[in-house]
Amino acid sequence: MLILLPPSEGKTPATGGDAVDPASLSFPALNAYRAKVLEALGTVSAHEDALALLGVGASLQADVERNTRLHSEPAAPAHQVYSGVLYDALGYRTLTPAQRKKADGSVLVISALWGAIRFSDRVPAYRLSMGTALPDVGRLASFWKPQLTEALAAITEGELLVDCRSSTYAAAWAPPAGQTVAVNVFTDVGGVRKVVSHFAKHTRGELARHLLSRRGKVPQTPEQLHKAAAEKWTSELVGGTARKPHTLNLILPG
Repeated sequence: MLILLPPSEGKTPATGGDAVDPASLSFPALNAYRAKVLEALGTVSAHEDALALLGVGASLQADVERNTRLHSEPAAPAHQVYSGVLYDALGYRTLTPAQRKKADGSVLVISALWGAIRFSDRVPAYRLSMGTALPDVGRLASFWKPQLTEALAAITEGELLVDCRSSTYAAAWAPPAGQTVAVNVFTDVGGVRKVVSHFAKHTRGELARHLLSRRGKVPQTPEQLHKAAAEKWTSELVGGTARKPHTLNLILPG
């Protein structure tokens, strides 16, 4: 089983330590593409209109300035750098050592800057969304899609893929549909379902934690995943097709 996560919008900068070593990152086949995005991001972030070009507000000025020196910024494991609603709900720090080891091997973060990394990969805090277009790179989702399809083919073979990504990051890579279950979250108010955003992130983080910390057999099929989710949530599994993944709907009370 592999759990696919988006990065958090906000990042927690490392307070010290060595800078990122690209050669140490998982999926080294992506390194040339990472270098291209890193260079383009640094150039854009040094531009006088950097905030507008990156689609962020003035409150993120310091984050954008940090983008210009990512080669020298301190790096930390991705599970520390990524923060926010989903990652708080997953709670890596409060997992047991065995559960953390499981998370390090099971979680893939699909990143606008790095393509794909594991929780143990050491990276600096940065500001870049998958929906951004960079000079000489183009829109990042389109840039990464063929690279991730090739680089991740071997590790996804035969695995159940639990897709907890947002639509922006799902656009960067379409894993094999027959092995994939996309996770949606709804509230039920008087029999009427509504899509939620904030609680969707939180619930997807809770689902990831549940899958990493529960006892019993690791889910290997969509049906087994549904059974595991039903231990904690009202849920339903919607069947997929050859081109469309299964969908696991988690339904929260209104």
